[in-house]
Amino acid sequence: MIAVTKSYEETFDFGRILGRVLKPGDVVALDGGLGSGKTCLCAGICRALGVKDVVTSPTYTIVHEYEGVFPVYHIDAYRISGAEDFEASCGSEILCGGNVCLVEWGGRIASCLPPNTIYVEIKISGGGAREITVNGIDVEY
Repeated sequence: MIAVTKSYEETFDFGRILGRVLKPGDVVALDGGLGSGKTCLCAGICRALGVKDVVTSPTYTIVHEYEGVFPVYHIDAYRISGAEDFEASCGSEILCGGNVCLVEWGGRIASCLPPNTIYVEIKISGGGAREITVNGIDVEY
């Protein structure tokens, strides 16, 4: 499915819609250029999952853990040098832990992701709109 959002708020709201259909064990891999809205979408997903904390990019810490109705791990693979680096940092345990995992720059560690991963690609289009493509789960928008 493809959704078009035209503001931060609409991207956040689409994240909330996506978050409502996620369940423990789901892995969501997000890809898109710098500033495309990956973290904004993750913040909306987290809000739908009951996270009260402010959601920020884990670029420098690599992983943020949030408590909601169940644990949510927010991973940023931008600074990870590849699959071996991710595996060495206990990445597999996080991905298979029965929580929801949101992986920004998921394409950088694609070989580590489980077969049932939900893929989200965000492209910036004309006028600053975002075109969000979701594969692997049905979302009504």
